[in-house]
Amino acid sequence: MSSSATASVLFVCVHNAGRSQMAAAFLTHLGGDRVQVRSAGSAPADTVNAAVVEAMREAGIDISAETPKILTTEAVHSSDVVITMGCGDACPYFPGKRYLDWQLDDPAGQGVEAVRPIRDEIERRIRRLLTELGIEPAA
Repeated sequence: MSSSATASVLFVCVHNAGRSQMAAAFLTHLGGDRVQVRSAGSAPADTVNAAVVEAMREAGIDISAETPKILTTEAVHSSDVVITMGCGDACPYFPGKRYLDWQLDDPAGQGVEAVRPIRDEIERRIRRLLTELGIEPAA
């Protein structure tokens, strides 16, 4: 972990409009101020996927104000854990970082019905990650 008591996690997917946005929102929601959360994309979209926004709203989390962000070397360098979700070789590698690759279906072009199972799997993985980081998830 970083020099402070707060873990830092970066979620990366190609467009930063779906999977990485959901993961960042769940980690922020469940980890609170005990974890620093970033998300980015190697080729960010203009907006977050509307079906993703709706699926997260159903889970009680509003991400309607979020915007896709470009992946930077600084974001990777500043993170303790980097979780990729289909960004391939676009993610810079730094020795000493913990890298995880989460194979998840891409919600791009899908309706909210198809996004719900992806959302639910991301929430399960976030809860497991919090346990690994020694952070009790918020209720």
